[in-house]
Amino acid sequence: MKPALFIALWLGLISVSSKAQDNFGLKFFGLSIHPKGERENAFLMPRRFDSKGYLVLNIGGVLSYEKFIVKDILSVKIASALYADCAAQLGGFEHVGIRAKIFKTEKHSLYGGIGPTLVFRKNWLRLKGYKNLNRFRGDIDDPWQHLFLWYGGEFEYKYTLTRKCDFALSFVPGYPDLMSISFGLHYKPGL
Repeated sequence: MKPALFIALWLGLISVSSKAQDNFGLKFFGLSIHPKGERENAFLMPRRFDSKGYLVLNIGGVLSYEKFIVKDILSVKIASALYADCAAQLGGFEHVGIRAKIFKTEKHSLYGGIGPTLVFRKNWLRLKGYKNLNRFRGDIDDPWQHLFLWYGGEFEYKYTLTRKCDFALSFVPGYPDLMSISFGLHYKPGL
């Protein structure tokens, strides 16, 4: 048997056996954590919990789809988000990543993932008093700014509520600039 045909058949069998784990997710986004604070621009953040912008409430959502490649071990996840960013302007991200199991018990699981992420937001350069920290690309005349990360990552804890539904809590470790927390549900239609 040719190696390419063998690999295709093997991947097809894995895909069929892991279909029941494939899931759709909907999460509330969330809480932004600036580990070093945002002293220069905290005044632009109306939903900050402190004067230096260490913690800021963002209001929005994340839609995701996760396709398992190897049952209980390896998956590919796509996620798309829209939210009010730290300055209460429209922002969001698009993410595609590979994820692997860290641990799993009957009710609890933890997965870690990494992959490219495109973050976008309405242009902060137009905000009066904004100090440009040169994290996002875009000129003052552009309606949007963006930031591309090859290594956007996530840790996701899941608690099984029913056979078809999990509660999920996600942590994005973007140290030192920004970390975020979101929570929601994952639905497994194949079960």
